[in-house]
Amino acid sequence: MRCVFAGTPDVALPSLEAIVASRHELVGVVTRPDAPAGRGRKLVASPVAQRAEELGVPVLKPAHPRDPEFWAQLRALAPDCVPVVAYGALVPETALEIPVHGWVNLHFSLLPAYRGAAPVQHAIWAGEELTGATTFRIVKELDAGPTFGVMTQSIKPDDTAGSLLATLAEGGADLLVATLDGLEDGSLEARPQPAEGVSLAGKITVEDARVDWAEPAVAVDRRVRACTPAPGAWTLFEGERFKLGPVAPTDETLVPGELRVSKKDVLVGTATTAVRLGLVKPFGKKEMAAADWARGARVESGVTFE
Repeated sequence: MRCVFAGTPDVALPSLEAIVASRHELVGVVTRPDAPAGRGRKLVASPVAQRAEELGVPVLKPAHPRDPEFWAQLRALAPDCVPVVAYGALVPETALEIPVHGWVNLHFSLLPAYRGAAPVQHAIWAGEELTGATTFRIVKELDAGPTFGVMTQSIKPDDTAGSLLATLAEGGADLLVATLDGLEDGSLEARPQPAEGVSLAGKITVEDARVDWAEPAVAVDRRVRACTPAPGAWTLFEGERFKLGPVAPTDETLVPGELRVSKKDVLVGTATTAVRLGLVKPFGKKEMAAADWARGARVESGVTFE
């Protein structure tokens, strides 16, 4: 099958590579336009665009997929299907109708649960023990199209959004290729999503990532892991933003937000038991172990996070 792959960030690369290695023909890539990055804010091509250029594949970077010029470019590539992983823009019906088999998205949840931009983060935050990935045909309504295939994945107690997403991206790449295989040979049929069990997983903001020490330890742990690596969990210390890596619940008890400092550990109180800090990043400093930060900054027990 002739495929035009649509994707933008690193998480899309395993699927791109799997399609390249498959029996299907990659005839083009659609990705988001170059974006400013780094201190110099120079325009940088997306990871998918960079890899496509290495492969010598035509790259389309429409400012928006509703642009008629983009439709003409896509028609010229004559794709049978547009497999999609984290493209990052809503696709209009005119573009959806160009390939014979439509646009087939790999979504990192067990649909209809966690439709939206941040399914992995929300699954961790909600304390789910099981998640997965689903392939489905894109329709006008958000993540509501008929499904083709599914894979499941357990969520480990120490999984962060970053680690879980990496796992799903690798396993999901095989699922996406298997879906393309089934569409090509006619062995797959699209199935409507159930009307029950629909939930939404909107983008997590920086403000969402602020830790509330008045919550129980389990909630603090989930919030931090859900926000790692992005947008990054944080709190305030002496009026400055203080970033936090994953924490570990303990059996100790402290007042919410209160720090207890020892040579090896820094504990912080919550509404239940204290949590042990792992890596931290004070404002204007590099990331470091919490005990190293406390020692260098001469932090004493009894001070508080806000």
